[in-house]
Amino acid sequence: MHPMQRAFLKTPIGYIEVTGSANGIRTLAFLDFRVRPQNVPSGLRPCVNQLEDYFHGKLRSFDLKLDLKGSAFQLMVWNELIQIPYGLTISYIELAQRIGNIKAFRAVGGANSHNPISIIVPCHRVIGYNGRLVGYRGGLKRKKWLLEHEHAFAQRDLFYGKL
Repeated sequence: MHPMQRAFLKTPIGYIEVTGSANGIRTLAFLDFRVRPQNVPSGLRPCVNQLEDYFHGKLRSFDLKLDLKGSAFQLMVWNELIQIPYGLTISYIELAQRIGNIKAFRAVGGANSHNPISIIVPCHRVIGYNGRLVGYRGGLKRKKWLLEHEHAFAQRDLFYGKL
């Protein structure tokens, strides 16, 4: 068994705690309190570096080993979330279609809400069918910020021809 490591990161939308081991990133969670960031364990340094680049608008997709733990259905949903392009959103119904079961949109919402690795597994990119922001473990203010952040940099990339 690999020892679990922990790192904290201060971001524009609050503090984040990342955990992982040699098997990969296990969790990324928002904290509703301040922490004193400590030295980042070497195993989590690539994750912290990529998150910093993401928040500075320099990174569009993460290249990290993930250690997702969940049911077969949850894993299927989470793996589909990773396929949603930076700067775009889809509805829960569309996500259910993508996994091959349009009637499972409520179950998809449940799996989405239990995503243990926010941002990297971009559950914030799933919105209500009517375009409303609904359900985000980190809070709707953070979801709105993440979507606006990604949209702004995606638009800039389109304007300057970087995509």
